[in-house]
Amino acid sequence: MNQEVTKFIESLNQPWKIEVTNQLRQLVHKAIPEVEERIQYKKPHFLKNGHYAAVISPSKDAIAFMIMNAAGLDVPKGFDGPAERKWLKIYEGDLPPYDVLAKLLVQASSSL
Repeated sequence: MNQEVTKFIESLNQPWKIEVTNQLRQLVHKAIPEVEERIQYKKPHFLKNGHYAAVISPSKDAIAFMIMNAAGLDVPKGFDGPAERKWLKIYEGDLPPYDVLAKLLVQASSSL
């Protein structure tokens, strides 16, 4: 785990954001065991074989979890974005579908 990413998560201004971001980070590492992580464009990016697999993007009132290489995935309602990348915005009080996110991430990253 990258210390720069750890510091980024710890610096988030609300406990729920820290919790959700840590859960998403762990999810990525379980779904893609060989993943590399780094801070790029001021947010955590996760790469497999040098290709973007996922991004965690905190905003004022939400955490967006973006899955790259998403073309062809059967994405449930609630996701936004063009075919090649889909994201789900998670708000305070939401119960994120971590199992669905993990399944989609495994599928999307399988060809990277």
